[in-house]
Amino acid sequence: MRGVTVIDHPMVQHKLTIMRDKDTSIAGFRRLLREIAHLMCYEVTRDLELEMIEIETPMTRMDAPTIKGKKLVFASILRAGNGLLDGMLDLVPAARVAHIGIYRDHETLQPVEYYFKAPSELDNRLIIVVDPMLATANSSIAAIDKLKERGANNIRFLCLLAAPEGIEKFSTAHPDVAIFTAAIDSHLNEKGYIIPGLGDAGDRMYGTK
Repeated sequence: MRGVTVIDHPMVQHKLTIMRDKDTSIAGFRRLLREIAHLMCYEVTRDLELEMIEIETPMTRMDAPTIKGKKLVFASILRAGNGLLDGMLDLVPAARVAHIGIYRDHETLQPVEYYFKAPSELDNRLIIVVDPMLATANSSIAAIDKLKERGANNIRFLCLLAAPEGIEKFSTAHPDVAIFTAAIDSHLNEKGYIIPGLGDAGDRMYGTK
């Protein structure tokens, strides 16, 4: 699909398979989510622009590459996004963090916003929005709407699983936002869950129902 990158690295796919298994423990699911975030972070940041700076090694002075521009922003859609966020921060500990509190009303499937806190100067930063699922896309669209209202103009969306219906709706609403996912599943069921999916990522992370 146009604007969608499927991260099909064997280690990503292997870990995702274990996460899908309903018998995987809470601790195992949480650990795997953090690990898979490490691997996906490499791909979503693969084309970051570099610049040369002068440093001194124990042997000599040299010009060496470093990431150009202001610090990245990782924007977590609460609460399940925090599972990916933790792994991303392991690799980019200096990144700024935005928290976007949105939940899906299980009756209407519409997003309900309850919290938003983001760093300054979003217009000068790359923002990577993280949420394990791109299902109906209602929550992710609302989150990116909010970021754009604050001036963000360079945004990418990272998820574990995506449904074709969610991709289509998301891409229509935000055609300028690239999607990175580990898998595109078959479809959504009548309750808006991804099939075959892996269930509710937040519940499986935190042991809630």
